[in-house]
Order: sequence, then C-alpha cells, then structure tokens
Amino acid sequence: MTNPLLQDWTTPFELPPFEAIRDEDFAPALDAALDAGRAAYEAIAENPEPPTFANTIEAMELADETLDRVAGVFFNLVGADATPAREALQRDYAPRFSAYYSEITNNRALWQRIKTLWETRDTLNLTAEQARVLMLTHRSFTRAGAALEGVASERLTEVKSRLAVLGTSFMQNLLADERDWYMELDEADLEGLPDFAIAAARAAGEEKGVDGPVVTLSRSIIVPFLQFSPRRDLREIAYKAWTARGANGGETDNREIARETLRLREERAGLLGYDTFADFKLETEMAKHPGAVRDLLMQVWEPAKAQADADAEKLTAMMRAEGVNGDLEPWDWRYYSEKRRKAEHDLDEAALKPYLQLDAMIDAAFDCANRLFGLEFSPLDVTLYHADARAWEVTRNGEHLAVFIGDYFARGSKRSGAWCSAMRSQKKLGGETRPVVVNVCNFAKGDPALLSYDDARTLFHEFGHALHQMLSDVTYGSISGTSVARDFVELPSQLYEHWLEVPEVLEKHARHARTGEPMPKQLLDRLLAAQTYDMGFQTVEYVASALVDLDFHHGPSPSDPMAAQAETLARIGMPHAIGMRHATPHFAHVFAGDGYSSGYYSYMWSEVMDADAFEAFEEAGDPFDAQTAKLLETHILSAGGSREADALYTAFRGRMPGVEALLKGRGLDKVA
Repeated sequence: MTNPLLQDWTTPFELPPFEAIRDEDFAPALDAALDAGRAAYEAIAENPEPPTFANTIEAMELADETLDRVAGVFFNLVGADATPAREALQRDYAPRFSAYYSEITNNRALWQRIKTLWETRDTLNLTAEQARVLMLTHRSFTRAGAALEGVASERLTEVKSRLAVLGTSFMQNLLADERDWYMELDEADLEGLPDFAIAAARAAGEEKGVDGPVVTLSRSIIVPFLQFSPRRDLREIAYKAWTARGANGGETDNREIARETLRLREERAGLLGYDTFADFKLETEMAKHPGAVRDLLMQVWEPAKAQADADAEKLTAMMRAEGVNGDLEPWDWRYYSEKRRKAEHDLDEAALKPYLQLDAMIDAAFDCANRLFGLEFSPLDVTLYHADARAWEVTRNGEHLAVFIGDYFARGSKRSGAWCSAMRSQKKLGGETRPVVVNVCNFAKGDPALLSYDDARTLFHEFGHALHQMLSDVTYGSISGTSVARDFVELPSQLYEHWLEVPEVLEKHARHARTGEPMPKQLLDRLLAAQTYDMGFQTVEYVASALVDLDFHHGPSPSDPMAAQAETLARIGMPHAIGMRHATPHFAHVFAGDGYSSGYYSYMWSEVMDADAFEAFEEAGDPFDAQTAKLLETHILSAGGSREADALYTAFRGRMPGVEALLKGRGLDKVA
C-alpha cells in the first residue's frame, strides 16, 4: 500500500498529497477504487437481510468513497493541468467508468432492493431528506435503464460506453487545437494594443517558447486583441482560428464526433421510451419540457436581436467613416464596439483594467462572502498540484467549513473556460466531511495580473458556485452542494455576480495597481452606467448557441450537424456580424459529456431567477441585508438538492419569477 492515492492522507485538512502523487499512481489507484466499489455494491445487492433504507440506500451512498477520492484528484488534474499521460489515462478509463456504472444499474438484485423500498416508501418513516434521496436513487436507476432487459439493456450499455469515449475525445481534441495554435506578432503588430494586452502577449510567447509576443486562443488574450488591434487582417486571422477550433480537419476534428454523439443520444432516449433526447434530458429539470425552454429563449431572442441589429448599423457607420468598405464582420464587432463604448460612455478598458487587480478582486469576493454569510478566509501554506494554484481555509465563528483552491491563470495544460469543481464534497453520513472546492479560470498573467470587467465577473461567478459547495449542509453526498437541477445550478453563481456591481464593493476594492488610489467616482459611475452596453451582442451570441443545442436534441438527429446549425441560425435570423458563442465543433458544454446537452439554456433560465433574487436585497434596501442573506443560505446555498428546485426558490422568495427582471437587467425591456 505505497500508492499515496490509496493511503490515509495525513496532510492538513486531508488534502491530496500532491507532492507524492505521480502519474503512474493513477491507474492502479483507479483500478483498486473500482474493485472496492464493485465489492461494496455486490455486498449490498446480495445482503440476505430484507432491504432497508440503511442497508441499501445509505450503504450505496458510501460505496464509492475510495473512487470519489481518487477520481476527485484525477479529473481535477486532467482538466486543470493535463499531461500526455493523464490524457491517455482519461481516454482509457472513460469506457471503464461507463461500464462500471452500467454494471451497478444493471444489477438486478440491487435494482430489486431499490424498487422494493420505493414501492413501500410510505411505510418506511423516512425524513424528508431521506425520502428525497430514495426518489432520486430510484429515478436515476430508471433513467439509466435498470428496468430494461435483454438486448435493449445490453445496447444501452454499449451506447453509454461509446458516448463516454466520444465526450473525452471531443474535449481532448479541443484542448489540442487551443494549445497548438498561436500567431506571432512583431513590434509593428502591437500598434493600438494597450499595455496589459502587450504584456499578456509577451507572457504567452514565453509560455510557448517563442522569442516575442503571440496571440493565443485563450479568451483572456484573443478578446483584447480583437477589441484593440487596428489590424483588420490580423483580427480576421485570429478570429477564424478561434472559431475553427475542432474543425480543422485531421485527428482533432470534432464534427464527426458531434454527429455520432447526437445519433447515439437519440438512440439512448428511444431505448428508454422518450420521443427525443431533449424530452429525456429535460424531464428532471425545472423546465420539464422543450417547449418551455424554447418559449423562454424566444422571449429573449426577439428584443436581443432587435438591439443587435440597431447596434450593427452604428458600428457599420463607424467602419465606413474610417474608409472600410464591405460588410461588418464578426472580427470587426469587438473592435468598433470598444471604440463606441469609449465614445458613448467615456469608458476605456485600458484605463479600467489597472483598477481590477486579480488579488483585489479575490479579496472583494471574500469580503462579500464575509458580509453576507460571515465567512473568513485564511491563506494556507500547502503544496498543491501546480505552482499557480493557491489555497485558503474557510471558517465561520472559528469553525472549519471548507478548503478553497483558486487556480486563475491560463496555461497550455489547462482546458479553456472557467469552472468550479470539488475534490471532496460535503456530507454528514459516515462522519462529517467538509468540502475541498476548486475554482479554475484562464486569466492572462501579469505583474500584477489585471482583469477585464468580464474577467472579474467570471471570478465572482465561479465563486458563487464555490459558495454553493462550501455552505452545503446536508446528510447525503448525492444531494450535496451543486447536485441540483442543471437549470438551477447557475442561480448561485449568476446571483453572486451582482455584488460586483454594488458601488461600495468597487469603491473599496477597485484600486489602481500602481498608485493604490481608489477608482475615481466618475469612472465608477461610467462603468456601472455601461453595464448593459452591447447586451444585444452578448445575448444574441448566447441564445443562438442555446437554440442550436435545443434543435440538435429535439427531433431526429441531424446527419450533418454543421448544416443543421446553419439552418437554425438562418431560421432565427442570426446577424451576420455575430458568431455563436460556442459553435458545434468547440461546443464543449454540449459535446464533452452530456452535462449541458439540451441544457445550455440553463444559464438563461437561472438568470430569470438571479435577477429576481437580487431584487430581494434591493427591496430590503441593503445589498448585504442579513435577513435576506440568511434566507438565501438556508433555502438555496445550504440546501443542495434536498428539495425540488422550484420549492427551494419559492421558500426563499415566496414565489417564482417572470422574465421581466431578466430583460430589465439586460437593458432589453424597452427595445422596440
């Protein structure tokens, strides 16, 4: 037992012993964990005693403890700090994990015990939380095909195994395309770029081993380049490379993966008795059915498109005034929009960024959590998986609540985007377990590191997810933290973004990187006044992606996903100069696993609630109102998935919201 992943961890807070873990430790540890899980589930299934909640459901809750621990480390590392060895392991183990979970749900004796408990649930004297866990367990087995037999059961197992392989390949192809492409710049190419963008390009060049600045496909580098570079030819090259990820031909091309994935999802839904995959997927969400999703998206699409079309006319006029003929193109929008923002709001991101230091924005997120929920954050001197990552102990009234890890900088070994995960989740069954929560972002390095306002919003967003994990207070791990409906999980994260817009937060934490002076009130006022600027563009690029996702899964799977994508965009009248936020070949939310498949709309569904939820604080007259914060923690942040999402929200707010607050928050409520 020399494998550090399988030994007791004597590190502070039982953190993984990263300094002792080698890549070659993962395979034997994963094998041992899978074997331990199989043995545990088999013992439950073959227990000669009649099924009880304790000897079946609670035993199942604890069956994967070793696997959860080992996999929690592995999957965090393969996402945030991939190596060729880790990627090979991920490809190898994707079908093994799928087979393992299929073995569990296909275990007839185990299914019979669960079914017996479900059918006699009214006689079991369960607590509300136990009744919820039983329902979810029975439902998950049913939806996994436990009730299927013979050929149908075998085929579903094959389909799920293949989907696991495809999802892993999709993500690794995307990471390879992002890692391999860069565009070298000479000194003349830096014209018009602000100092922070030049510094980021030089740092990226060093990371790529290039003697000079480069543009990479990291959002924190390519977006500023598209905003500020007057070189239309270079903007076009960079934009086309960015949007071609996963569609460059060769081994990393994701288009055939997308086609096969959609076909297999359709088959999976059919085997389980659903008309479409969207019907299957949405059954457990707040939306319940595809029609509700489409209704919401179209309520937002129409005013957003009208706003974007009006904005496009203004940007085209600016382009013409500079003597540029032809159509406004997607690689032009950000450049002219940035000029327009400076002209209309006197707001220049180059002047704004020095006031948004990374460390100051981390402090701001912590400070808001302290004022709202009494949380305190103390830096930890511990070894983590990468030198860029850092950790804090989270306490309240001196009591340990969690360990929070922040990993903020872009690098070639990290997949794109930003996310929150847990190496360990909160639960009480089997002894109090406190979470280890990770926020991963892709900000450009600098000395000091400076954020755009969008970056700062991303930091607050992911920290909102972290709070959902850290404040979790349930007995069963299966309903802990973010284990909620997909179209509810974004509520805490999007709600937390609102505190970045609170003037007193920026007045305290937005200080100049060089002088330490607070952001001038005039600049602060202009920043807050411009919060809905370019919201037509932002909403259109998002809703277009959500509608394509929905169309992919609500009907027969397309033989050519790229043609189907084009048909959807043509039907809704997608503006020429705006691209989808995530086109099919790099739509990782939808194709790198099925977490957001038929569910990319979730951000918008949650935004309906987050806009309304923040109004509760505004109605109280204080963004840090203690009573409202307590309601938020009690009914949402600490409750996990212990009740249906609409019941949790209603308990907090007293009612469900309408779309009006969302349109108002995006400045689209008055669009003709």
